Amino acid sequence: MSVFIHLHDIPEREIIPGFFAKMIHTEGLTVAHFRILAGSILPEHHHIHEQVTNVISGELEMTIGGETHVCKAGQCAAIPSNMPHSARALTDCYVVDVFRPTRDDYR
Repeated sequence: MSVFIHLHDIPEREIIPGFFAKMIHTEGLTVAHFRILAGSILPEHHHIHEQVTNVISGELEMTIGGETHVCKAGQCAAIPSNMPHSARALTDCYVVDVFRPTRDDYR
């Protein structure tokens, strides 16, 4: 992997309906740039990875551990390992998620 990465060079993949990602993987973490279509739903799930969701644009309703909040541009959510969480895009969104350790299931 190159030290310098241009997002235009990374192919976009639809992870689940309405969630389109460009992934960067290192030995210890994954950075996922998500383009999310309004109305798209991320069903409740959990994983071993710690996750920080950074909302760059749009409004993303997130439920983490039973608490629901609408995250807008400039807001972040820190999700502990194995914490149940879900999301719903209220508008088109651009989100950058950081996962630790690396999401091998996204490779």
